[in-house]
Amino acid sequence: MSLQRSPATTFHSDIVAGLVRGGYSAESLPRLRKLLLDSGALHFRTIGNGLYPAAHSASRETSGYCNVWVRDNVFVALAHFRNGALAPAVAVVRSLAKFFNKHRSRFTNVISGAVDPRDLGLRVNVRFDGVRLEEISQNWAHAQNDALGYFLWLFCKMARAQAIALDERDLDLLGLFVAYFQAIRFWEDEDYGHWEERAKICASSIGVVVGGIRQLVALLEADRAARAVVGAGAADKLIEDAGALLAKGMVALQEILPAECIQTDPKKRRMTDAALLFLIYPVEVTDAATADAIIGNVIKNLMGEYGIRRYRGDSYWCGNYKALLPPGDRSRDFSNDIESRDALLREGEEAQWCIFDPILSIIYGKRFIASRARADLERQIFHFDRSLGQVDSRLRCPEAYYLENGIYVPNDNTPLFWTQANLWLALRQMDVSVSA
Repeated sequence: MSLQRSPATTFHSDIVAGLVRGGYSAESLPRLRKLLLDSGALHFRTIGNGLYPAAHSASRETSGYCNVWVRDNVFVALAHFRNGALAPAVAVVRSLAKFFNKHRSRFTNVISGAVDPRDLGLRVNVRFDGVRLEEISQNWAHAQNDALGYFLWLFCKMARAQAIALDERDLDLLGLFVAYFQAIRFWEDEDYGHWEERAKICASSIGVVVGGIRQLVALLEADRAARAVVGAGAADKLIEDAGALLAKGMVALQEILPAECIQTDPKKRRMTDAALLFLIYPVEVTDAATADAIIGNVIKNLMGEYGIRRYRGDSYWCGNYKALLPPGDRSRDFSNDIESRDALLREGEEAQWCIFDPILSIIYGKRFIASRARADLERQIFHFDRSLGQVDSRLRCPEAYYLENGIYVPNDNTPLFWTQANLWLALRQMDVSVSA
């Protein structure tokens, strides 16, 4: 099958534009993949132990993007896993597990009540020195339940696919996650969420944890070897505990979705957030009607010409960001001081991110495979076009485009590995549609 492109897309790379001008086919997609691989647009440089920094940009030291984020690494591992590169994917989840085991006291202190779960500064760290697998002394908004949920989700998903052989220590760690989520009451917990900002009850965080717990239950129910490691009685108890948490998380999601936060405090309340797209893919915890509502809200309220805003009122990399803030302040922890950064934002000048169009392309691509509806295929192509259009003139994948002196340009966190991972996943899904 040969798929025609959407002619309205703005491409920042003439090379990419020329390569796909004739559309997508079994002949053109391998050429596109080769270009992206040969140019380094899909090259992920590990720090040596299987983990990846957030970016390999010139600003990585001053921005802190030289460090490891759990969430970003899960998406990088998922992209490798889906594209058949099993060893790098396993290396990521194994190194993340090693970090969590090394700092088990972060879990056990909360579970035992030795520390107050409401003290967010004492939560499990989700951003760390990946070389040494050590925590960073800098203050950070570590209470990000989604990041922990992503790890649980991918670890269990890969174990279910027999890409990882579980041992007793693995299952003990997975059990710690369940006890920790119970201790913090994740279904009603105020966390900093995907964007590491003001703490609130985030549907995007609750949903990822639900997805992780669901994968754990499925693993324990189906994997006889895993049950044998911990014993049938212990496995049944863990399933029971996880199932109870799952039910509470689903009730909370039903009350909040398709919004992100419905708390009455206007500083927390948020009807639309692009992070909710991840509940549709890859985590897959929404029904069709809720997914449609989330997508409709994102496209109506957040989609721009160059990318997709995280949410309305987002001041991170707002217009003329580099002129307004010195390098050391651009990516600092604003979780308890967001008003000072928000004061810099002029209406409509939010950064437009590059991590979301690939996800939308995948969502519509999967729908097309299930429905064979032309409308789904056209939306897949539309968002894949936009994803390729965001590749910059140097064939790099930016974090976002932001306004600098009235012109949208890539921000300094370019290339961003999370963007690369999502584009690689979208390219794989386009292969599937072309072959359908």
